[in-house]
Amino acid sequence: MRYVVIVAGGSGTRLWPLSRQGTPKQLLNLVDGKTLLRIAYERIRGLVPDDRILVCTRSDFRDAMHAEIPEISEENILGEPVGRDTLNAVAYPAAVLAARDPDAVMASVTSDQIMNPVSTLRAALETAFGVAESHADALVTFGVVPTSPHTGFGYLERGSAIAGHSDVCRVASFTEKPDRATAEKYLASGQYWWNSGMFVWRCATFLDQLRQLRPEAYQLLSALTADRSRVDELYPQLPKISVDYAVMEPVSRGEATAQVLAVRLPITWHDVGGFEALGLQLPRDADGNATTGQSVLVDSSDNVVINSDEDGRVVAVVGLSGTVIVQTPEITLVCPISEAERIKELVNEVTGRLGTSYA
Repeated sequence: MRYVVIVAGGSGTRLWPLSRQGTPKQLLNLVDGKTLLRIAYERIRGLVPDDRILVCTRSDFRDAMHAEIPEISEENILGEPVGRDTLNAVAYPAAVLAARDPDAVMASVTSDQIMNPVSTLRAALETAFGVAESHADALVTFGVVPTSPHTGFGYLERGSAIAGHSDVCRVASFTEKPDRATAEKYLASGQYWWNSGMFVWRCATFLDQLRQLRPEAYQLLSALTADRSRVDELYPQLPKISVDYAVMEPVSRGEATAQVLAVRLPITWHDVGGFEALGLQLPRDADGNATTGQSVLVDSSDNVVINSDEDGRVVAVVGLSGTVIVQTPEITLVCPISEAERIKELVNEVTGRLGTSYA
């Protein structure tokens, strides 16, 4: 049977102080009054019954995630006691599903992107399910058709198309985030797609590749799945590594027995990972200011101003441009948009000086 796993484990440090230890970005009402988790669920709702939708998140977020999407049963919200990177965020659900259903075919989708049109994404997921079902040795990913030489995304190189599917091809290689010149070459060649970080595979096929490539991780997951009460003991022992490094890239190089295929995904794809990206999703005034909450701006343009303080305080701005201003009840952040990628560095400094209560 088909299943969908929503991966919702990231804390969203680059959206601090909106995103804090107890309020991950997936649970913030960031876009159109909805959380990213709710948007992710609504994108895939109906592709499979609700009892075949799972969420993989941090253990301490399970209750909040269930409250946000009560359509998903509590037993289908898997908790990671510690974050161990993307390999385990997809391998843990795959192991749970394989134990539940030996014929399980699983789609792993992200929860921190905005994707449009949704109908195109759903059609691509249907295609990927069909390919994984008809090709027992396939690990299927999605290649987002690039619209710019973006240096913040990984890329995959397209190989030959597979028979009967003009929009599905073999993956010749993966490339991590390139420099600007390389990204421009990729875009001009037409042979590269952005690496979406979403996948479809037979759970048994994926786990077999994991057994071949990372036997220590496979053994730990097998033990964990056999006795879920040991998750707090065993999960921290899993290797902290991305699924691309651990499985997808080695398989694409022929180091295991499967093949990596990619489905073309011609959508607009925004990773809401930082304030510059978030600003693209917010309403803008005539001067290009993206704002939420109470604010007054004079002679100011192209700012991102977010006031999440509900106690009546106002953010007042004059003569600024290209600036991020975020006000919460405890913290006020001000930085140039061009420096917003350094917020993780700032959080480390704040917590080092003032304590982890501000993380």
